[in-house]
Amino acid sequence: MKKYGYRQGNADHTLFIKRMGSKVTLLVIYVDDMIVTSDDTEEIKGLQRYLSSEFEMKDLGGFKYFLGIEVARSRDGIYLSQQKEDHMAAVMRILNYLKGAPGRRLIFMKHGHIEVNGYTDANWVGNITDRRSTLGYFTIIAGNLVTWRSKKQNVVARSTTEVEYIGMARGICELLWLRILFIEIGFKPQGSMLL
Repeated sequence: MKKYGYRQGNADHTLFIKRMGSKVTLLVIYVDDMIVTSDDTEEIKGLQRYLSSEFEMKDLGGFKYFLGIEVARSRDGIYLSQQKEDHMAAVMRILNYLKGAPGRRLIFMKHGHIEVNGYTDANWVGNITDRRSTLGYFTIIAGNLVTWRSKKQNVVARSTTEVEYIGMARGICELLWLRILFIEIGFKPQGSMLL
């Protein structure tokens, strides 16, 4: 990809970026699958020709499934769903809150801004057996939920303040990663990212 003028992303090494003037092309690779998106149709055609000359490949057309995630577009936005993922049974056992509603979907809507906000929370001594706390964070970009995580901490916090600081540190790391990724693809967040 570098020979063809693409630059590997720093925030995500599976992301390759090419800028031609004001146009940007993004290529994401996962093992033997890839997604290409661009506002430059000629670049997409040229990239397809180049990749076909280097590798045996097949264009599957519009993006409908990737890594077990179903993608659907509408006038409202882009919907992501894991309704048909093979590992959904395992996910259902792990994520109790999804157990009763496997058909739930996420929608990403246009809101005309790129504000980025992060939220964190933690419980102190949530597990009375090993005295470890659970922390969680999620990020909202342009009014859409984009990343989230909940995890039992590796260390035993000595106070509620310490457990909250550990949670905030994790949330800040996520926001910094998103800022780097956004800048790399050409969408610098407007204003401060709030935690």
